[in-house]
Amino acid sequence: MTYLGLDIGTSGVKALLIGGDGTPLGEASAPAVEPVRPKPGWSEQNPADWWTAALGAIDTLKQSHPRELAAVKGIGLSGHMHGATLLGENDDVLRPCILWNDGRSAAECAEMEAALPSLRDIAGNIAMPGFTAPKIAWVRKNEPDIYQKIKKILLPKAYVRLLLTGEHVEEMSDAAGTLWLDVAKRDWSDELLGVTGLAREHMPRLVEGSAPSAQLKSDLAARWGMTGPVIVAGGAGDNAAAACGIGAIRPGEGFVSLGTSGVLFVSNEKFSPNTQGAVHAFCHAIPDTWHQMGVILSATDSLNWLSRITGKKQAELSGEAEAQFSGPGEEIFLPYLSGERTPHNNADARGSFVGLSQSTDTAQLAQAVMEGVTFAMRDCQRVLADAGTKIDRLLAVGGGSKSALWLKMLATNLDMEIAVPVDGDFGGALGAARLGLCAATGADPAQVMTMPPIRTTIAPDTALSAAYDQHYRRYRALYEGIEEARTL
Repeated sequence: MTYLGLDIGTSGVKALLIGGDGTPLGEASAPAVEPVRPKPGWSEQNPADWWTAALGAIDTLKQSHPRELAAVKGIGLSGHMHGATLLGENDDVLRPCILWNDGRSAAECAEMEAALPSLRDIAGNIAMPGFTAPKIAWVRKNEPDIYQKIKKILLPKAYVRLLLTGEHVEEMSDAAGTLWLDVAKRDWSDELLGVTGLAREHMPRLVEGSAPSAQLKSDLAARWGMTGPVIVAGGAGDNAAAACGIGAIRPGEGFVSLGTSGVLFVSNEKFSPNTQGAVHAFCHAIPDTWHQMGVILSATDSLNWLSRITGKKQAELSGEAEAQFSGPGEEIFLPYLSGERTPHNNADARGSFVGLSQSTDTAQLAQAVMEGVTFAMRDCQRVLADAGTKIDRLLAVGGGSKSALWLKMLATNLDMEIAVPVDGDFGGALGAARLGLCAATGADPAQVMTMPPIRTTIAPDTALSAAYDQHYRRYRALYEGIEEARTL
């Protein structure tokens, strides 16, 4: 028997096959049409693109690994969180999905919290424009004709599940990011739904991420040569799925992710909110477990931005920075290119370079960008500590973790060792496949979701600690002054 993980991202879908022992057997991917930004701060995507990419990725596996694909008995799903996919009659999509990095609904967030003062207590999170519920509040106000037609609201991976199975189902980790879930009780909240004029009938059925959610449609099973019932697991939001992929499911285990966005993730044995610090407190993808995240919106995306304006590839920029690195420079970068979540909760925040001179070159700019992202992750660690959270073990994942310099910056500024897994994919697709295995076989997640072998461990550079402490203090002082100046 084999198991399939599908990771639905904004740039495409990755499909990964694993065996019964968890060994990867084959993978494929297919691109999706990139999100569009109709106005500054907006970000939308056509849900049909996820389905086209999912079919493309699995069809490619059918060509390359037909026998392994035919043996699939369980499918798990991972997906980018918070996206508002609005369905009307006959599950017709009413408008493009409003994505996780869309910042249009800041005013609606304030209105929701004013309308329900207990919102933060129930949801365990601040109302942020990235979450799903404020997006619907915006639609209600600005697109009333569309709002009146809403029958169901699904997150991106739940929409793919609908087309795979015909069922409206969501799991706890993704549902926790909607702002409609009572995160402590792991159930929809009638009070939170009521703030946006909705009821339970508009929501999908809830299951745990490692539990069965539905069965694959027979015509799709036949398309891919599968026989017998194929169970589709609840799955996970992308970060919880990544945690399942690297085995970070026990209290105190976590990871730092340097992807398009940045995440400092730690598993918790109980619901542990810290709304004052804009910490995300969500359900984990396995039962009776929660997690916290500090989330920044522009991690490697900051280096991507610098790549676009300099005409140099991201790897070239990071290589230049590493070649000339001798410690903190004069330049400071605030990585708020798309606003920020943790710790500022400010969708209108904007990035800045400070300390530029005639001698500043692209290598120094790249170093400043990498340090700015590192300091943003240090901010996340600070507010997690304010919530009483202790991180016992931290693994590095994401494209940015390939940079030895960036990892050294992180280890030094977080003042803890960072473990780097052996080469391989330990992200959302593997976590999804593991959840598919659990759902199909009833296996214990603790036995399935083990940590990978470690290739190396990056220790803090204590010789740089004092200099970085001073540099970080300057970084923190800049935010309020710059934001105050922007409002004059």
